[in-house]
Amino acid sequence: MKSRYADVPAYITKDGSEIRELMHPAVHGNHRQSLAEATVEPGARTQSHRHAVTEELYHVTAGSGIMTLGDTCFPVTVGDTVLIAPGTPHRIEATGPEPLRILCCCSPPYTHEDTELMEDA
Repeated sequence: MKSRYADVPAYITKDGSEIRELMHPAVHGNHRQSLAEATVEPGARTQSHRHAVTEELYHVTAGSGIMTLGDTCFPVTVGDTVLIAPGTPHRIEATGPEPLRILCCCSPPYTHEDTELMEDA
């Protein structure tokens, strides 16, 4: 199976980021994971959220930002990869002059039902 970036429509997900599902079981027939590109515009951030079941990997491909993972905040930039364990509250903010782009790998695959929005402090 192959997907082509230009053929994948973007949508706004529950946390407020723009997502392109590059590979997802609901569309492509894979089973155990999903791969998406998230875009966060400069100065914007996702809403704090957590996933009860899904483990995520974020890999930064463009821009820079601040990752909040539980009670910890740290800078991220191109080439950084972050593990987000199930149940861990998280959000990411784009702090540079260009959009922050992140590849998001989810296992099991991303679902809106597994996303719990949380209050931002």
